[in-house]
Amino acid sequence: MASVVSENLYRMTTLQISQDLPEDDDVSNTIIELKNVWKIYQLGETEVQALRDVDLKIKKEEFVAIMGPSGSGKSTLLHMIGVLDRPTSGKIYLDGTDISKLNDSELARLRGKKIGFVFQFFNLYPTLSARENIELPMRILKRHRDEREKKSSKLLKTVGLENRAEHLPSQLSGGERQRVAISRALANDPPLLLADEPTGNLDSKSGEEIMKFLNKLQEEEKVTVVMVTHEEHIAKHAERIIRLKDGKIVDGG
Repeated sequence: MASVVSENLYRMTTLQISQDLPEDDDVSNTIIELKNVWKIYQLGETEVQALRDVDLKIKKEEFVAIMGPSGSGKSTLLHMIGVLDRPTSGKIYLDGTDISKLNDSELARLRGKKIGFVFQFFNLYPTLSARENIELPMRILKRHRDEREKKSSKLLKTVGLENRAEHLPSQLSGGERQRVAISRALANDPPLLLADEPTGNLDSKSGEEIMKFLNKLQEEEKVTVVMVTHEEHIAKHAERIIRLKDGKIVDGG
């Protein structure tokens, strides 16, 4: 009798696990998956459907660009991919984990380990040096000082800024600041890098240098890169371009 109960319990548990996992023949090859995701904002009496029934899979080590006109849902989609916000309905899986089952603390910790963020305006702390900015995410995760110093030195060398380590952001060019910002995003070795208009505040030469660096990261360090941009020549650096209109993916999904 006990063996029958145990067998039935095993079957029920296995069925529940299979229902909770994203439907994918190769789950291990998918870093982020959105299933039937809606995001609706209530602005007074107006309902804004920022995302509408979005299905999307992004593979590990892929380079994806997100494009669309203003108001198409690009930033909202990036927030969903970066699990910075929860969907109104639908499911989001980050490296196989259903984020709806995590509390805010668990979600923040998962995000800190799995995702690095790069922004158009760099978002560096003005009173911290390049090295200190890079070490900040490691301090948050309470990594040892020796480990932080070793990692920041390696990253500064990777981006060609080892001689600018003690400079403040105000003493760096735009391209140098963005390289520091990318290094900071990579400090905790996340498998996923999200870049929101990473060249939008740079001149064309610096922008091209940043894109070549992102391509190098994806190819050599096997980092998955998801980038929002409104520039076609920048998007062409990606392997896949996802185009949005009115909150829906119309191409590349």
